[in-house]
Amino acid sequence: MSAPSTSCRIDVFWHDGMLNHDTGKGVFDTGMNPGFLEVLEKHPENSDRIRNIVSILSKGPISSYISWHSGSPATIHQLLSFHSQEYVDMLIEADKNGGKKEICCGTFLNPGSFNAALLAAGTTLSAMKYILDGYGELVYALVRPPGHHAQPTQADGYCFFNNAGLAVQLALDSGCKKVLVLDIDVHYGNGTAEGFYRSDKVLTVSLHMNHGSWGPSHPQNGTVDELGEGEGFGYNLNVPLPNGSGDKGYGYAMREVVIPAVEKFEPDMMVLVIGQDSSAVS
Repeated sequence: MSAPSTSCRIDVFWHDGMLNHDTGKGVFDTGMNPGFLEVLEKHPENSDRIRNIVSILSKGPISSYISWHSGSPATIHQLLSFHSQEYVDMLIEADKNGGKKEICCGTFLNPGSFNAALLAAGTTLSAMKYILDGYGELVYALVRPPGHHAQPTQADGYCFFNNAGLAVQLALDSGCKKVLVLDIDVHYGNGTAEGFYRSDKVLTVSLHMNHGSWGPSHPQNGTVDELGEGEGFGYNLNVPLPNGSGDKGYGYAMREVVIPAVEKFEPDMMVLVIGQDSSAVS
């Protein structure tokens, strides 16, 4: 079989060092052992999930269309394009002290986690640079830890660095005038939205279940009235959906809300945040 053309090829960026992020075991995502369970659960964001994705892409029905590329760690300078120095320094210090720290509810920085997070961020940046340099048209950054809940100054929801936010900023710094972020994870992409909440250069669109805030690390509600501020007013579009919306609900929201907004915005670049938990609960 001949190699697929650029138009139908998917360039996948990946590094197995991201498997070294050990989120531990306990009751769901708490890391707690109540002392009376025979078997403790793996944390929901564990390496098995991404191992299976690698296997599917390597051996599954679209494997002949996949072109694999290796990622590399982000530099501290790159992280500071989205995150504050104080926040990055806090994570560096926690890692130097051996990890084993719950940064926020359910989000554990264990030995190996910080380097994995650097790889996730850097691999996403490598994927964006590949697009910007004109080498591909559809690029998939297969990374963990995830990123879309991480805000400029704090971790949240299993996320340390906002991989998508870093990629968006690289696109802007490389000459793109307008960038779209479309997030279909079942949870609100609050970190990415927060990072560009006052910008009219980025349209952040999030389709998610109507879960509201879940505490100090996630103060945003993801409601329709969170529209952005200042120059960014009107450039944050939240589409909260009720549980059970299913494919028809998502399709309707895309046709009636998302596509018209995207066409009006006319982005130079699109960044898709494809959290697959929405397929399990919608």
